[in-house]
Formats: sequence, C-alpha cells, structure tokens
Amino acid sequence: MIIWYKSKKLEKVCTDYASAQRVHGKDMARIIHMRIDQIAAADSVESLVKYSIGRCHSLQGNRDGEYAMDLIHHYRLLFEVKKTEINIAKIMCIEDYH
Repeated sequence: MIIWYKSKKLEKVCTDYASAQRVHGKDMARIIHMRIDQIAAADSVESLVKYSIGRCHSLQGNRDGEYAMDLIHHYRLLFEVKKTEINIAKIMCIEDYH
C-alpha cells in the first residue's frame, strides 16, 4: 500500500526512527516503524485484518471507516484507507483512544 500522513510531524515520527525515539521512546519507536513497514508491505487492509497483523481491526462509532493496529499498552496506530485503483493508507494519529 501507499502511505500518506495527516501531518508533517506525524510523517517525521513514522519515517525517522530518531524522531520517533525522542517523542515516544525506544520501544514504541521500534514498534511504530514495524507497523508502518507492515502496512507498506500489505496488498490491502483486508489482508492485515484477515491475518491479524498487528491485531489490525476496524473501528466503530465516531471512528467508523478507520482502522487501528496495536503499539505498546493502550496506544494504537490509527489509519484510514483511501480507495482508488490502488490502496492508499492515510496514517491519522498515534494515540490511546480508550
């Protein structure tokens, strides 16, 4: 999948390990980058959900249309899929929405 980001700050955290480590710590940075690599390597979001990669799951309610992947503890990487001829994942945020 192709990956877009909601903001430049989020893009920097997701693409630059040193930035992610400064903002979220070493363990979280490692997992964030692993999840981004998994999304990029996937053919579709359906394959992420089907094979439970990163415990990927769809959200409901006011977050309908968004997906989440586990990070550390209650934190999740949230993204939505833009459907075109190719799948594009737009990374929305890293947060604890519980």
